[in-house]
Amino acid sequence: MAPALRTIGLHKNFGGLVATADVSLTLEPGARHALIGPNGAGKTTFVNLLTGVLTPSAGRILLEGADITGESAHRRVRRGLARTFQINQLFRDLTPLETIGLAVSERQGTGRDWWRRVGTKGAVIGEIVAIAERFGLGDALEERTATLPYGKQRLLEIAIAFACRPRVLLLDEPAAGVPEAERHEILAAVAALPRDVAVLLIEHDMDLVFSFADRISVLVNGALFRDGTVEEIARDPAVRAVYLGEEADA
Repeated sequence: MAPALRTIGLHKNFGGLVATADVSLTLEPGARHALIGPNGAGKTTFVNLLTGVLTPSAGRILLEGADITGESAHRRVRRGLARTFQINQLFRDLTPLETIGLAVSERQGTGRDWWRRVGTKGAVIGEIVAIAERFGLGDALEERTATLPYGKQRLLEIAIAFACRPRVLLLDEPAAGVPEAERHEILAAVAALPRDVAVLLIEHDMDLVFSFADRISVLVNGALFRDGTVEEIARDPAVRAVYLGEEADA
């Protein structure tokens, strides 16, 4: 079976600045894989390369064996690669019902006519409600997104990505900015993601990383510094030095 996601020599430079340096990383089917690194290590740049926001200067990206390096962000989502963002990208005036419905309609290709078509299909409404309930949003379906607690907004972002029915899900710091009292809901939602979806978690919160991941890759100065099991990374003195020393890149 082909890896769920694989990069081969992925490189990105902005003029003379190297943001991603020859990164080769493999995400197995059903993986629970974390990508960590100090501030400025290039983690978000790497995710932007995977999702088509940025074009690599060199290297290849394979999704379930298919080369997607030259494909648009939209095409990658349709192929089964979805993501969340470090800073939420939600429509603040829509409700979770409308927002998840929009994601479902985009997946189905109903476009601008999404609410009329989705609203006439009981099975689709059922799917929207089921997704909302999975992520603890069942009691907030008709509230404006802007009024939701920030933790719920982060959960809505994950719900939107999940509504795309991804084979690979990239979670870019899902707990960022979430108050401590609401973090447990993020932890529970991430832990409950189905095993047929491979997940790459990009995160600073090491409690979340160690509770979630089976494997960890460490990015430093845009390059892959270490890759191993949770136990191997946790006891690696070089990894500890990177974090405790607050080593960073441009």
